[in-house]
Amino acid sequence: MQEKDFRGYCLERRLDKEAVDKAVAAVREFEEHLNENGKILESAAVGDVKEYVSLLISQNRNSADRLLALARYTGMMKRNDVYIYFASLLGARNVLPTISDRVAAMAGEEMRRKIFDGVRMPPLGSSPDKYPPVTRRLVGRLESELNPEMCRKVLSGNNHRVPRENFKKDREKFLKARTIDEFLKDLHERAVANLEKLMGEGRLFGEQEITPQVIEHVKANQEILAGVRRGDKIYFTKIPYAPREYLNETDPKMKRYYACHCPLARESILHDEPRISPTWCYCSGGFVKLRYDVIFDEETEVEVLENVLDGDLRCHFAIRIPEGKFK
Repeated sequence: MQEKDFRGYCLERRLDKEAVDKAVAAVREFEEHLNENGKILESAAVGDVKEYVSLLISQNRNSADRLLALARYTGMMKRNDVYIYFASLLGARNVLPTISDRVAAMAGEEMRRKIFDGVRMPPLGSSPDKYPPVTRRLVGRLESELNPEMCRKVLSGNNHRVPRENFKKDREKFLKARTIDEFLKDLHERAVANLEKLMGEGRLFGEQEITPQVIEHVKANQEILAGVRRGDKIYFTKIPYAPREYLNETDPKMKRYYACHCPLARESILHDEPRISPTWCYCSGGFVKLRYDVIFDEETEVEVLENVLDGDLRCHFAIRIPEGKFK
């Protein structure tokens, strides 16, 4: 284990000393587990991670902090395939609690109990195929208990708890731009430049592996990572979750699977069940529109135009520009 480098890596992410010590201990335990099985940490594969996380679940030691420590270490080591797997395990942990809180805030505690009674996430780190049945049950309850407008509004919040500060610079750029079109063009150019930088450093963009083909795909469509204004709406297309695989795939089902970002629903595409209502994709819409909420300094409306759960080959959204914010 490269402990000195990992401590520095954690400190750069503003972890305090106690948290760093715990992260190092978590990685050390994983290393010891691998050594006992004749393997080493630096070459651990996704299969090794699955086996270890299953063990942690059985021992009730599958905490978010422990899995996050392992994710950070593999990220530091640029073990992209292993890091992406850890990220997929951790990516959904805040979604259901946040949606639950939004239901309570918007429709009351009694409605929260009615919708969420018996709806429980699988243990953190569970196999991806454990999540879609829970998602199907939840979205079914939301659709049956709430009117369509309220249902979409609940789902389209910041359910991943992304810090709004992430988009502060975009807000500043927007205020300085002469027009929305100028701002969006600049936003796209900056996004492409960032992808090129990450590729040169061998780093991921979030959970996406960047290749020259991926960069050309993004360059060719300003809707990806930025947006295109038409009338009073900004149209946005999500970059595929696994863009390299998506661009090289010809089978429509697999293409949809590689496009989908949602760890709570993705496996339903691969296995053709359970069918999850496309209404669920308003959760993804909430993730998309957050940047524009910050840019315009008020809540925006998002519409799901195409989504892979419903058979489309991409996830496509429209964000309405608030009144008085057009320029």
